[in-house]
Amino acid sequence: MQNTGKDAASAAAKRQVTDTFVVEFRKYTTELSQKFLERKPWEPKDESKVRSFIPGTISKIYVKEGERVDEGAPLMILEAMKMKNTVFAERSGKVLKINAIEGEKVPKAKVIFEFALD
Repeated sequence: MQNTGKDAASAAAKRQVTDTFVVEFRKYTTELSQKFLERKPWEPKDESKVRSFIPGTISKIYVKEGERVDEGAPLMILEAMKMKNTVFAERSGKVLKINAIEGEKVPKAKVIFEFALD
């Protein structure tokens, strides 16, 4: 007969991953969860794309494809939770593509505008 409790404990110990770090001259050891180990790595923001910051409905689009916009120009109105949020251009550039239409419901983080930045 096998001792399955001991085998399960040793398997769990093999899966356990720890990391050691120092804060103000003190050494700490922490256990890293599986979710932490499988997380998506950080990526810098792609400034050539404007994404929806909240799920909502596009009420109005102020620009057209091929149009040049200046920094701070209004791009669209995104209506969410009975509030109308005006989305402005963070950089000046040319609108290459618009991936939504007025009245469309969009999820969070959908790419609405694609730009060629100056």
